[in-house]
Amino acid sequence: MICNSISLSEIKEIIEKCPVAELIKIIEEGFVLYTQKKVTVPPVGHLSFKQPPGDVHIKYGYIENDDYYVIKIASGFYNNASLGLSSSNGMMLLFNQKNGEPLSILFDEGYLTDLRTGIAGAIAAKYLAPAKINAVGIVGTGIQARLQLHFLKTITDCRSVVVWGRNNDKSELFKKDIFLKDFEIAIASDIKFLAQRCNLIITTTASKSVLLFADDILPGTHITAIGADATGKQEIDPLLFAKADLVAADSIEQCIDHGDISYAVRNKILNPSKITELGEIIINKNLQRNNENQITIADLTGVAIQDIQVAKYVYISHLKVRNSVN
Repeated sequence: MICNSISLSEIKEIIEKCPVAELIKIIEEGFVLYTQKKVTVPPVGHLSFKQPPGDVHIKYGYIENDDYYVIKIASGFYNNASLGLSSSNGMMLLFNQKNGEPLSILFDEGYLTDLRTGIAGAIAAKYLAPAKINAVGIVGTGIQARLQLHFLKTITDCRSVVVWGRNNDKSELFKKDIFLKDFEIAIASDIKFLAQRCNLIITTTASKSVLLFADDILPGTHITAIGADATGKQEIDPLLFAKADLVAADSIEQCIDHGDISYAVRNKILNPSKITELGEIIINKNLQRNNENQITIADLTGVAIQDIQVAKYVYISHLKVRNSVN
């Protein structure tokens, strides 16, 4: 048995050589397979820590009749910045689906999880954001806030951004970040200011209480909610789901369990029958935004099919490089 390991630097080299459009296509195909029920994805394993605050997600699954299955372990520890460490970490394990043989350990340190989440946000905007985006609102100043903007560059020409963060110093660093040099970034004093100037809003925090309120949202706004990926997290006012014309979920099952959608469903504000899966929206043009006054929401909790798709891509690309050298 030979189980190769792929380092973070090797993973980044592979991803950097892949056009963003190809990465988007890979994740889109995964969402479609998931919606078509061609993917087995068990419930998410979750560990929560109070001191220091953090959580670990274990996501795993396989595509029917594929060659592989994948187990992903990803952590987020939110005080790590004060230690000079990234808040994200983890790895992905890839196995032979035919015989269970371990094939590869991807030491991605959370990079691929961050990457596929950023791409998912771009996909949601591709199908649900208004045709004319006046300004992009970013709630949060961390890794995911940066990646969401980075991948949006391929979806929209809009470069005007309003950012809100709890810590003004971090907001200033976000504004000056060389990674975001293509954008004109203004700092919002509060989220209401942001909401009344932006018709594409992305929430990227680990908040446990509502940040974005229904009364502040303008007609024609699309919201992508990224942060509520575990029980207890919440960014979106449940009443906003009643105001929305279209509600999308990466996984209806997951979002009802622990996404922002879960609060609206439990409080009987949103009927689960009114939720459309992102994979279905990709397939069916009639389910995509059809006028500029619609309010749309995409709740993204992160689905194992995204991890399967990126892990497979990295592993196969790594094999091609290794075989070409040999």
